[in-house]
Amino acid sequence: MPWPLPYVEKTWSVGHIEAISQTMPGRKESPKVLKIQLGLSCNYSCDYCSQRFVPHAEETTQADVPQFLHLLESSLERAPERIEFWGGEPLVYIKTLRPLAEALRQRYPDASFSIVTNGSLLNPEVNTWLDVMGFGVGVSHDGPGQPARGPDPLDDEASREGIMDLYRRLAPQGRISFNAMVHRTNTSREEIAKFFLQLTGDPSLSIGEGSFVDPYDVGGLANSIQSEQEAFEFRRQSLEEIRRGRIVHLDVARSRMQEWARSILERRPASVLGQKCGMDTANQVAVDLMGNVLTCQNVSAVAVAPNGQSHHIGHLSNLEKVALRSSTHWSHREECLNCPVLQACKGACMFLEGPLWTAACDNAYSDHVPFFVAAIEHLTGCAVYRIEGDLPEGRADVFGLKSQDQRSPRRKFIPIKVSNA
Repeated sequence: MPWPLPYVEKTWSVGHIEAISQTMPGRKESPKVLKIQLGLSCNYSCDYCSQRFVPHAEETTQADVPQFLHLLESSLERAPERIEFWGGEPLVYIKTLRPLAEALRQRYPDASFSIVTNGSLLNPEVNTWLDVMGFGVGVSHDGPGQPARGPDPLDDEASREGIMDLYRRLAPQGRISFNAMVHRTNTSREEIAKFFLQLTGDPSLSIGEGSFVDPYDVGGLANSIQSEQEAFEFRRQSLEEIRRGRIVHLDVARSRMQEWARSILERRPASVLGQKCGMDTANQVAVDLMGNVLTCQNVSAVAVAPNGQSHHIGHLSNLEKVALRSSTHWSHREECLNCPVLQACKGACMFLEGPLWTAACDNAYSDHVPFFVAAIEHLTGCAVYRIEGDLPEGRADVFGLKSQDQRSPRRKFIPIKVSNA
């Protein structure tokens, strides 16, 4: 059985989360998770990149590192447990990244370090440094769907060897993953798993991400689900791949099955759910090297959110004055209130609005509902075919079976009614 679901103790905290909005802004405190935005420059230009049309703030360099370190020491009340270094492509900023990470490692020896890279700039020298510094590394690559993302570093001999050299170094310690996104031309997680299994030959392979893309611009919209029929087809495909147990190498598959079972068994209330990225919480903070506090690592201090609020939400030197007004908690979105997949989706991207958020919501529903169905099936032996509630027909009829009469007579079906009350 590929989906072991052992009994677990209650994991959600008592009490309600802060439902942020323009009128009820989020706050920040000395972070457990510190995300450092080095800049948005990148040597690639990917079609659905969340940063593609984000205006760039003034570039910082290694000359800004000493002042940033001084600012951290004077502003943080505790050592971060995790420090993430972000771009653009973070290795474009290697001359800044090296002294910054080395100084932070001296100051916070117990903190975990991580970066996400497209892999094109990896080489033995950089790999040795990443290994010695204790980095965890995510290599962004969509496997068989990479052409829809953009250039493929595996097509370049030097880049390919750099990626595989780092994989050989870090995989035994579980410190590297390939991070693949699902989109309308890359719908099969099973094919993604096969691609990376063939690439690495590693039966203990770990594949990160694995979710359907959020659309941040026209490129993201083009890679989103385009019709109800496409949604039905994707949901059916996803459920069958879950049932076959051939996507266990994707972290998202195992974690979603376990989270659904846990939420059902614990009867976890929606009132304790924050946003999926966690950036609405006070103890996760994104900053640039000037000390500007940002909505998240994918924006800049000069960017404006779709709701008209600045993504520059405060300064590291005055965390108590930070006000997160650029985002909207799921409880303020009508579509989320009766949604059956809220427990796992947690409101999609917290700062999208309008058509982009609608597309993100549609993608997320079709992405999550097969795992919900699979968890119910795993726990009860019954297959979900319809979800009663305040839902559009294209969501209530989960797999489009009503119009196509594709129910299997060998299965027992029960209707499921879901409430987030």
